[in-house]
Amino acid sequence: MSPRAHTFAQLSLAGALLTLAVTASPASATDRGHPVPLRIATYNIHAGAGSDGVFDLDRQAAALRALDADVIGLQEVDVHWGARSQGLDVAGELARRLGMRVSFAPIYSLDPVTAGGPRREYGVAVLSRFPVRSATNHEITRLSTQDENPVPAPAPGFGEVTLKVRGVPVQVFVTHLDYRADPAVREAQVADTRRIMARERAELPGARQFLLGDFNAEPSAPELAPLWKELRDAGAGTPATYPAEAPVKRIDYVTVGEGVRVRTVTVPEQPTASDHRPVVAEVSLARRGPGRG
Repeated sequence: MSPRAHTFAQLSLAGALLTLAVTASPASATDRGHPVPLRIATYNIHAGAGSDGVFDLDRQAAALRALDADVIGLQEVDVHWGARSQGLDVAGELARRLGMRVSFAPIYSLDPVTAGGPRREYGVAVLSRFPVRSATNHEITRLSTQDENPVPAPAPGFGEVTLKVRGVPVQVFVTHLDYRADPAVREAQVADTRRIMARERAELPGARQFLLGDFNAEPSAPELAPLWKELRDAGAGTPATYPAEAPVKRIDYVTVGEGVRVRTVTVPEQPTASDHRPVVAEVSLARRGPGRG
C-alpha cells in the first residue's frame, strides 16, 4: 500500500470510530438516566435444617436458587459450628452451589473444639451476584445466648456490604433481632440500627440502602416504629412468613431506603427448606443525578 493510501485508510478508520462514538453518546446518556432493576431477598435458613428438623443443604440450595435473586440476606448461618450442620461452612457452601459471592458476619465466634480446627461461628450473611466492594460487621446491642447470665451489651453480627449495581452504589444490611417476648433489647437494636445506617449513608452519599432480616416482631410492633421513619416495608400486605409450614406471623423483611422503588414482593410457598419462608422483592434503583436523591 502506498504511503498516501495508508494515510487515507488511517483517516477513514479514525473517522468511522469518531462517528460511532458520537452516535453512541446519546444512548449512553439515556442509559445513565434509567432506573436499575434489582431482585433482592431475605431468608432465615435455620442453620440448614428444614421445618422437619432435618439438615439438608441440597434442599436449601434449591430453595435459594428458585428465588432467582441478585442479592440474598441470610440469617441463622453456621460456619463450622458443629454437628447440627455437619461442621460445614454453610455460608461458603451455599455461595459455591449458587455461583455467588458471600460475605459472612458472625454473631458468635468461638474457639474450636479441637486444637487447630476452624473457629465455630454463627451469624448472618449476604450472597451476591455482584462483587462485594467492602464489608463490615457492625456491633449492636445483644443479649448473648452463649452466656449463663447475659446482660445487654454491644456485640457483632449486624452485617453490611457495599455493592455497585450497574453503576449505582448500594448498601445492604442484614440483621437478626432479638427473639424474646420482652421488646427491650429489640428497641435498643433498632436505635443502634438507625444510628449505624445514618452514619453509613452520610459516608457514601447517594447510596441506596436495604435492611434485610428476621426482626422477630410484626410490622405494627411499637419497637419497630422508629425504623419506618427512614425505611419502607417492601412487603406490606404480603402473607405471613413464620412458621414455614403454616405461617401466622410476618417477621421477615425486605425494607428499602430513599431512591428505591418497589415493583413487586412475594413470599414464595416454601414450607420445608427452613422454619421460615423467604421474602423476595423486585425493585428499581434511582440513579443519582439532577433532581434525584
